[in-house]
Amino acid sequence: MEDNSRKDIRALLKTFGVKADEAIVGHLAKNPDVKQLSLKVTLEDLTDYGSSSPNGELSFVVDGQINR
Repeated sequence: MEDNSRKDIRALLKTFGVKADEAIVGHLAKNPDVKQLSLKVTLEDLTDYGSSSPNGELSFVVDGQINR
C-alpha cells in the first residue's frame, strides 16, 4: 500500500475520532441522566464501482458502551 493511501486513511480516521468525540461529549451533556450509552460504529464502502463489482466486501462494525 502506498504512503499516500496510509496518510489518507489516518487523516480520515483522525477526523472521525475528533468529530465523534465532540458529538458524544455533546450528547452526554444534553442527557445528563444517562448512565451508559450503547453505541455502534459502522464502516461502509460507498464507492460507486460502476458496472464492476469490488473484490470482497468492506464492512466493519464495533459495538461498545460508554459509562459515566
